[in-house]
Amino acid sequence: MALAKRLREYPDTERCVGGVTHFDDAPQWIYDLDNPYLHGVYAPTLDEMHVSDLPVIGELPADLVGGYFRNGPNPVYSPKNRYHPFDGDGMVHGVYFRDRKVSYRNRYVQTAALAGERADGRSVSPGVMGPFDYNVSQFGIKDTSNTDVFCYNGDLMTLWYNAGHPYRLDSQTLATKGYYDLDGRKQRRMSAHSKVDWSTGELLFFDYGDEPPFMTYGVADPSGKLKHEVSIDLPGPRLPHDIGFTTHYAILHDLPFFHDMDVLRQHKFRVLTFHRDIPTRFGIIPRLGQGSEVRWFECEPCYILHVTNAWEEGDWVVMDGCRSLNPMPDAQPGEGELASMLAYMRLEANAYRWRFNLKTGEVREGDIDDLNTEFNKSNPIFHGVKSKFSYHQRIPLLHEGGHTLRFTGLVKYNNDTGQHDQWDYGPGVFGSEAVYAPKPGADRSSAEDDGYVITLATDSNSWKSECLVFDATDITPGPIARVQMPHRVPYGFHATWARGEDLYR
Repeated sequence: MALAKRLREYPDTERCVGGVTHFDDAPQWIYDLDNPYLHGVYAPTLDEMHVSDLPVIGELPADLVGGYFRNGPNPVYSPKNRYHPFDGDGMVHGVYFRDRKVSYRNRYVQTAALAGERADGRSVSPGVMGPFDYNVSQFGIKDTSNTDVFCYNGDLMTLWYNAGHPYRLDSQTLATKGYYDLDGRKQRRMSAHSKVDWSTGELLFFDYGDEPPFMTYGVADPSGKLKHEVSIDLPGPRLPHDIGFTTHYAILHDLPFFHDMDVLRQHKFRVLTFHRDIPTRFGIIPRLGQGSEVRWFECEPCYILHVTNAWEEGDWVVMDGCRSLNPMPDAQPGEGELASMLAYMRLEANAYRWRFNLKTGEVREGDIDDLNTEFNKSNPIFHGVKSKFSYHQRIPLLHEGGHTLRFTGLVKYNNDTGQHDQWDYGPGVFGSEAVYAPKPGADRSSAEDDGYVITLATDSNSWKSECLVFDATDITPGPIARVQMPHRVPYGFHATWARGEDLYR
C-alpha cells in the first residue's frame, strides 16, 4: 500500500494535501517508510533547544514550582528492520516552572546504542519487531532508554520498557551523565516503572530476563546505595511492566502474556501470546523480604501495564491500576507486516481494583469503571497509603477511530466510587501522560487533590504544542494556563513531576 494512501487511513497522524506532512525538524528518511508511528504527531524532531520565558495564555499559579519531564522515542537514523516506537532513541522534554515563569529544554538520552550509531552514521541495532541479534546487543535489540523518567537522588533516571540499562541525566541541563549505577549492585539492568517512594526517598526496582533468575527485586536507599536485592521464583520468562508498593510491602506481577522461548531461540523473533487459561498472579513481598517470603495471589487472567497506587487496610492489601483483558487485539485488514505492532499498541484497558487478604488468602477484584483509559497517575505524596484520585488518558477504541495509540482526553477518577470527570483535548489534539504536581509544602495531611495536573499536548491542525496546567480539584473547566512550546513536541511515553525543593536546591 502506498505511503500516502495508508496514512490517509490514520487521520490522527496526517493533515495535509496528499496525506503526508513534511517537517523541517524531522529526519527526512521517515518519508520513505510506511509506518504511522513515524509520521504526524509521532514524527521525531532532531532539534534540541533551551528557551526561557515562554508565553502563557491564562495565569500561572504562584505556587506552581517544579518541573514536568516526559520521555519518548525520537529515532535519529532509519531503522535496520521494521520500526516500533520502543526502538526510537530516547528524548526527554523538560518544562520548568518557577516564579510564574516557564522555561523549556529537550535533549537526547545519550545511550551507548545511540553513541554507536552516531559513530557508524547509521542504525545497526535490531528492534522490538525482530529479528533479535545478540552479537549487537546483550538485549538482542536496541536499549533506547525512551520509556520512563523520574527524579531520584537529585538527578533524573531514564529507563527502557524491556528492562534495559538506566541512565542518569542532570535535572537542570538534561545532559546525560552516564549509566545510573546503584552503589553495591553487581549489575545495572532495571525495568521501566521502578518506583521512588517520596515518603522515604527509597527506590524500589525490579529486573527480568529470559534466563534464570527470571526476576529480581530490590531496594536502594535515597543516596543511590543498594540496600536489598533478591531473586524471585517464576515458572519462566515473563514481561512484567510495573510494580506496586505499600508502606511495608512490594507487589510483583506474574502475568500470562509472554513469549515462547523456543521461537525466540530458533527464529530470533519474540512472539507474544496471551494465555487465557493461566491466572494472573500478584506476589506480595515484605519491602526488605526474601524471595521465599513472597505470597502469591491468583486472579483472573489479564495484563496490567500501570499501577495507580497500593496500600494496606488491616489484613488487606489494595492495589488500583488499569487492567487489560485483551492485550493483543485482532489485526485489521491491510495492516500487513505491521499488524502485530499496531494491535499491541492500541491498548484496551480500564480502571480496576484488586484486594488481597494476607491472613486468609482471599482475593476480591472488580472494575472501577469501564471507560477505556490508561497511563494512569496519582499524587505521589500518597503512594503507598490510601488514596482515591487518579488522572488517566482517554484512549479511543478501534471502533471509535483508535487506529494508533493516542490520548484524546484527560480523565480524573474517584476510584472509591468510580465517578469520573473528563476534559477533551479537542479535535485533532493529542495529549501526553499527565502528572500530579503538589503545592510546595504539601504532605499527607493536605487534601489529596489540592494541586495541579500537567500535560503536554500537540495540535495536528496547526502542529503547535502546549503545556497545559489544570486545577486538580476540578479539571472540567479546562486548563487554567496554556504554556506555548517553542516547537512541535512529538508524541511520547511516560512523564514525571519533580518538586521545586528537589529540583532547585
